[in-house]
Amino acid sequence: MAERKPIESWLTDMDGVLVHEGVPIPGADSFIKRLRESGRPFLVLTNNSIYTPRDLHARLRRMGLEVPVENIWTSALATARFLEEQRPNGTAYVIGEAGLTTALHDIGYILTDTEPDYVVLGETRTYSFEALTKAIRLINNGARFIATNPDETGPSAEGALPATGSVAALITKATGREPYFVGKPNPLMMRAGLNVIGAHSESSAMIGDRMDTDVLAGLEAGMETFLVLTGLTRPADVDRFPFRPSTVVDSIADLVERI
Repeated sequence: MAERKPIESWLTDMDGVLVHEGVPIPGADSFIKRLRESGRPFLVLTNNSIYTPRDLHARLRRMGLEVPVENIWTSALATARFLEEQRPNGTAYVIGEAGLTTALHDIGYILTDTEPDYVVLGETRTYSFEALTKAIRLINNGARFIATNPDETGPSAEGALPATGSVAALITKATGREPYFVGKPNPLMMRAGLNVIGAHSESSAMIGDRMDTDVLAGLEAGMETFLVLTGLTRPADVDRFPFRPSTVVDSIADLVERI
């Protein structure tokens, strides 16, 4: 097996790796601080499309994690970049929050419900039956179907919430049209993020807490992968998958000295 190049750039998931239910995971502050001091390119990633990078910067800062806006990469930003490359200055009907609508505005997209090029589905706190009906009719009339991420559920204090993947399945059932998912585990999100920071997959690493999204996306993008056990994946779960991470560690604290 060929030896990998030294790690020069780092990508890390946010929930389950750096924070858990609004609380920093021990070692996260030291990891981010070491990254910033090293000058190495890095990104903090999230499949959640609700928040803008500025929103997330402020939320992380309140938790004691100082992550610059330019080092935050969301599925909304990846979706906007994808659409900009596919159909510049296009139009879209959007179901989502400010993180998604702002990203699309910033690339010059017009948001409309009149013959849009795309229906773009993202995360939102309140999925409206009226909005979903409109999306279904637009897709049936020829709009292309894009979704920011395939996550089926999201966490809340009361338990699981339906997320983008579940709502996309509803629309697919009503239209017969599958969406193109931009976020993890699509390696497109990782490759686009690497391009943003001028990094190469051969000398980059991805840290995540999920085998089916973080590790899979990193692996398919050609990166070294680290699985932390502070999120959803347990040690016994790893062998159930037909692929493995490069390394399994207890938490982000175990990676501080790797930088």
